This record gives sequence, structure tokens and C-alpha cells, in this order.
Amino acid sequence: MFTGIIEATAKILRIENEKSNKHFFIAAPFLNEVKVDQSIAHNGVCLTVVEILKDSYRVTAIDETLKKTSLSTWKEGDIVNLERCLTLAKPLDGHIVQGHVDCVGECTSVESMNGSWIYTFKYTKKHPHDITVEKGSICVNGVSLTVVGSKDDSFSVAIIPYTHEHTNFHTIEKGGLVNLEFDVIGKYVAKMMGKI
Repeated sequence: MFTGIIEATAKILRIENEKSNKHFFIAAPFLNEVKVDQSIAHNGVCLTVVEILKDSYRVTAIDETLKKTSLSTWKEGDIVNLERCLTLAKPLDGHIVQGHVDCVGECTSVESMNGSWIYTFKYTKKHPHDITVEKGSICVNGVSLTVVGSKDDSFSVAIIPYTHEHTNFHTIEKGGLVNLEFDVIGKYVAKMMGKI
């Protein structure tokens, strides 16, 4: 489980293909604390550390993950958001994030607000629970955010300077793809109300 509060950003040093899988080698600033079998959210996608090297650790994305997330578009040199799993001693500053991406969204606009930014994303609804609500929570590339504009197949978020600088939001441009995870509480409410 995660909170959507990004710990660090890291560069993808290398990508290797093996059959239908992709191996990503990540240069994390907290590499000396990483352990094999540890779960880390990468742009909101929960991946398991399978190897630790001198300058990076390796995670593997299988075909199912590549089809449902933006990981298939990642390139060497790309910057990804990282968050390690929530511990019982860690504050829940964001919202409950599972690291299970619901769909990929596309950035349709980035609007500078003279000190902050409004990002708008559209997505194709795959499930009835793929919804946002005004002032509700959404996870974009692993970042816990508050929805400021909610429509049937799109939403907007306001990004403060700290988030812009300390996550990979500053690299997102119009047409860029992001991973979306909708609020898990909303999913359960939708199920209880017979929507799914």
C-alpha cells in the first residue's frame, strides 16, 4: 500500500527485453536501503525489486503490466516517480493508493497559472468505477492529487511548485501518457451500489 506522496525521482538507466517482459534498471537515490522482494511504486505502478546492482536495482514488468500501464512507452533516461511501501509508522499524508493502475490517461493541456499549473487529462473509461469527483482523490503517475475539474472522461489537477519540482510532473507535456489509479474507496462504493 502507498500514499501517493513521492519520495524521490530516479532515472531509468537501462531497459532490457526478455520475451514479452521488460527489465528496468532504476538509479534510486535510496539504493543502499533497497532490498530484493521489496515493492516500490514507479509512476504509480507497484513493481517488485528482483536484483540490486552497484548503481541501480532491477524490476520486471510482465506483458499484463505493459498492456495496462504506460511502462511500454518508457525510454532509457526517462525520469520516474518513486514511493516505497507505507509502514505503520508513516503518516498517511495522501490517500490510500494500491499501485494497481486502472488505465492510462493522456495530458490534453498544461496551463501556467503564474506560480502553479493546471494539468488536464483525458482517459477511456474501461470500468464503471473509472470516475473522478470534484475535490476527490486521484493518483497520477503515483502522485496523490485533488481533482479540481471532473468530467465523464477527463479531469484537471492543480500542481503546486513543490510537486512540479520534486516529481516528474515538470516533464509531462500535452500528449504525454500517465498512469491513473482511481480512488479505491470510490470503487467499493460503486460496487456496493450495484454499479459494477
